[in-house]
Amino acid sequence: MDAEVIVVGAGPAGLMLAGELRLAGVDVVLLERLAERTGESRGLGFTARTMEVFAQRGLLSRFGDIEVSNFGHFGGLPVDFSILDGAHQAAKTVPQSHTETVLEQWVTDLGTDIRRSHEVLSVKDDGDSTLVEVQGPDGVHEQRAQYLVGCDGGRSKVRKAVGFDFPGTAATLEMYLADVRGLELEPRMIGETLPGGMVMVGHLPGGITRLIVCERGTPPQRRTEAPAYEEVAAAWKRLTGVDISHGEPVWVSAFGDATRQVTRYRDGRVLLAGDSAHIHLPAGGQGMNTSIQDAVNLGWKLAAVVQGRAPEALLDTYHDERHPVGRRLLMNTRAQGLLFLSGGEVQPVRDVLSELIAYPEVARHLAGMVSGLEIHYDVGSGAHPLLGRRMPRLELTTASTSQHTTSFDLLTPGRGVLLDLEDTAALRERALPWADRVDIVTGTPVGVPAGSPLAGTAAVLVRPDGYVAWAAPGSHHDLPMALERWFGPSRANRLR
Repeated sequence: MDAEVIVVGAGPAGLMLAGELRLAGVDVVLLERLAERTGESRGLGFTARTMEVFAQRGLLSRFGDIEVSNFGHFGGLPVDFSILDGAHQAAKTVPQSHTETVLEQWVTDLGTDIRRSHEVLSVKDDGDSTLVEVQGPDGVHEQRAQYLVGCDGGRSKVRKAVGFDFPGTAATLEMYLADVRGLELEPRMIGETLPGGMVMVGHLPGGITRLIVCERGTPPQRRTEAPAYEEVAAAWKRLTGVDISHGEPVWVSAFGDATRQVTRYRDGRVLLAGDSAHIHLPAGGQGMNTSIQDAVNLGWKLAAVVQGRAPEALLDTYHDERHPVGRRLLMNTRAQGLLFLSGGEVQPVRDVLSELIAYPEVARHLAGMVSGLEIHYDVGSGAHPLLGRRMPRLELTTASTSQHTTSFDLLTPGRGVLLDLEDTAALRERALPWADRVDIVTGTPVGVPAGSPLAGTAAVLVRPDGYVAWAAPGSHHDLPMALERWFGPSRANRLR
C-alpha cells in the first residue's frame, strides 16, 4: 500500500478531509493536478456552520482578522441571520485562496503527503484496495490505497472513472465572475436585479472589486479558456449603463447554473465529497461550505474503518447523512436562482416572499437552510432537542483541572467527547471501554440560559464532527449502544 487513503483534489474539501484523517493518525496521500494554487477565489467567506467547524478544530485564529456579519440573503432578499440562537456569525470577504492557504498549512503541519502535478488517469476498485493510475512529473505510475476519495471538483475524473451516476439539469445560462482593480463602484453585496439581468459588487482586500454579472438570454458556452474581460465590461455596460472597461482584471471566469448530484456518495472503496458529488448555482456561497462539511462528516468515519475500530457499515452513514443535505442544497440554490435571475414574471413571488421573511419563523427557516445550521441527522430516537444536531458552544469548568474550557476546544483533537455535566461516576464507568477513542470529560457548565437546549442536560455524547449522538435525559437507547454505533465495538470486544 502506498497509503491508507488517497484523496484526489487539494481544494477546500480535499484539504479538510486530509486534515481530519491525519488527526486520527491515518496515512494520507493528497494528489493535486495543478502544480501550485492559482490564487483564484470563486468562494468568498464561509457560513456560520463552517465558522463552527473551524472553531472546533482550532483553526479560526489562523485566518487573522475576519470581517463577520449577521446579514445574508435568500435569492437577493435580505435575511437577518442573528435570528438563529447561539450561532456564530458568518465570515465575509475571506477569499477561497486564503481559506485554502490556511487549510494547506494545517494539513502540512499534521504531516500530510501533498503531491502536486499529479493527475488521476484511471481508478480500479479490486475489492480489497483501490488502484490509481497517475500522471506525475516523472511519468505514469500506479498508487494503491485501502480507500480513495474524489474531491476533485465538478468535472471529477474520479467520478467519471468509477461511473457514478450524476443526474440533474444542464446549464441554461452563463454568468461572469471577475476580480478587478481600479474600479470605484458602490457595493451591491447581495446583488441587484435589473431589467436585463443581475449584477453584484463586493470589495475585497488590496483594492480589488469583485463583480458578478448575469445577462438574461445569454446561452451557456462550452469554453476551453476564461472569457475576456472585454466581455464582462460589455455586459456590465448593457445592464447598468456604466463603463468599467478601464478596470484591470486580476482574473475572470464564467460559470452556469447546472444542477447535478450523484445518486450515491460511495461505491465500494471509492467515495466522493464536495463538488465531485454535487454542483449547483453558487447562491449564498454555500458550495465551499457544504464541501467542507462533507469532509468533516466523512473524515472520522473513514479513519475508524481504516484503522479497524469500526465496521465498514459506518461508511454508509456518510451517504445517508450527507446526500439529503446535498439534495436540499440543490433545491434551495435552484429556488434562489429563479428569484434572482429571472425577469419581471417572478416579481410577484419576490414581493410575497419579502413579506413572509418579516415573520421570524420564516426568516429562521431560510437562515437555517442557507447557513447549514438546520442540519439534523438520524442518530437514534429520543426526546432531547439536540439529538442529531450540532453541539452548541458550551463553556464549562473541568473537574480534573478546574480549568475553563469550551465544547469547541474539547473537539480540537478530532475525537469523540462524552461530557458528564453532573459528575456521575456510573456514567463514566460505562464509557471507559471506549476511552481509547472518546474523551470522557467531567465539567460544570458556565452560564447556560434557561431556554437553552442544554438546560437540564446531565450528559451528552458528541461525535468528532460536532453532532450530538446521545444525551441524557432524553435518548431512548443506552450510552453503550450509542458508543458502539458511532465508535465501533469496545476495545475488549474487538480483541475477542
